[in-house]
Amino acid sequence: MNFPEIRWSLSHMRELVPTVSVARSDEAGVPLNEPSPADKAAVEALAFTDMNGTSRRLDKALFDTYTDGIMVLHRGSVVFERFFGALERNMPHACFSVTKSYAGTLAAALVHEGVLDERKLISHYLPELRGTAWEDATLRQVMDMQTGLEYSEDEVDEQSSNAIYMRACRTRSRPANYCGPQTSCDFLRTVRKEGEHGEVFSYKSVNTQVMAWVMSRVTGRSFAQLLHERLWAPLGCEDDGYLVVDPAGMSSASGGLYASLRDFARFGELIRREGERNGKQILPASVVADIWFGGDPARFTEKAMPGYSYRNQWWVSHNELGAIEAMGIHGQRLYVAPKAEMVIAKFASHPLASSAISDVIIVPLMLELGRLLGG
Repeated sequence: MNFPEIRWSLSHMRELVPTVSVARSDEAGVPLNEPSPADKAAVEALAFTDMNGTSRRLDKALFDTYTDGIMVLHRGSVVFERFFGALERNMPHACFSVTKSYAGTLAAALVHEGVLDERKLISHYLPELRGTAWEDATLRQVMDMQTGLEYSEDEVDEQSSNAIYMRACRTRSRPANYCGPQTSCDFLRTVRKEGEHGEVFSYKSVNTQVMAWVMSRVTGRSFAQLLHERLWAPLGCEDDGYLVVDPAGMSSASGGLYASLRDFARFGELIRREGERNGKQILPASVVADIWFGGDPARFTEKAMPGYSYRNQWWVSHNELGAIEAMGIHGQRLYVAPKAEMVIAKFASHPLASSAISDVIIVPLMLELGRLLGG
C-alpha cells in the first residue's frame, strides 16, 4: 500500500491477500464497443481549467492524477478508453470505497422488495451488536452514514480506528507481531456510541460492513454471492471480480472489491439507465431515483463538498449534470451524469489516499466532459 508499490499492487492484490471470487456472467451479452477515432480525438482534445485556475489538457490531467485506467461512456457507447502502467483491459483493479456504493444499492433494492425494513434497529437483525454503537441505530441511519460512532476515519494514522478496522478486514497489511482483532466482526463488536444517531452525516466505513452483515444474515447469501446473483450475472460482466476476505471468510463490503474497468463502467451504465439493461429491470427504477434525489442536505457536514448530499452510500452532487458519484481512496471514481447521458469509470493509484489533491483536477474534468458530450 506504499507508493510506488501501489502502482502495481492495486491490480495484483489477489496475489497478496486472501480473496473470494465474484464470478463473471455466463451470458455472453453484447460486448462494449471500441471507441471510434472521431470520438477518441474529441475527448483527447478536451481542455479545461482546474480548481486552482490552471489550464489543462486531458493527457496531462490523467498523468498528474496517477490514472491507471479510464473509460467514458456516452449513451452506452464507449467514446474513450485508456490504460496506463500495470493495468490491462481484463484485469481487476481496486475499487476501494466504491464497494460501498455497490453494497448500498443492493441494500436499497432489498428494502424496496420488503426483504429488509429500513426502520428496524440493527440489533433486531444482529443480536451480536447489542451493547455496541449500533444497538439503537436504524438500518436507514446506517445506509446513509448518520450514526454517532466513536470511530476515526483517518486514512493516514496507523493507530486510527479505521487502520485497526482495515487490518481486521485484511484490506491493510498486518505486522508480524499483530495482536489486534482477528476478523471484521471482532472489530465491530468493539465500537461504542458517540453522539446521537440520525442528526448529521458522518462518513464511517464500518457502517457499510454492518449493512452488508445485515444483508447476509437476512438473505442467507454472502456479499460475494449477492453481487454475483444480482449485479455481475445480470449485467453480463465479462470478467471475474473478487473481494478481499478476513480470516473468517467475510468479505470487506466497505472497500474490498476488485473489478475490471469495463465491468466497473457497466455498473455505472446500469445506474444511468435507471436499473434497466436490454429491456430487463435489474434494479427497481424507484431505487435509482431515490439515490438521484439524494439525502437531507441539512444533515450533510462535509465542508469540502458544498452542495452535495449522501444517499444509499452514493455521493449526490446536485450539479448541472445531476451527477452521482461513487468514490474510493487513491483516486477511484464512478461518475454517473444522467443529464449528459454519460458515465466515467476511473481507476488510479495516487500516492495519497485522500482525494483532496486529485479532486482539484478531476472534478472540473468530469464536469467539462459532461458538457462536451451533453452539449
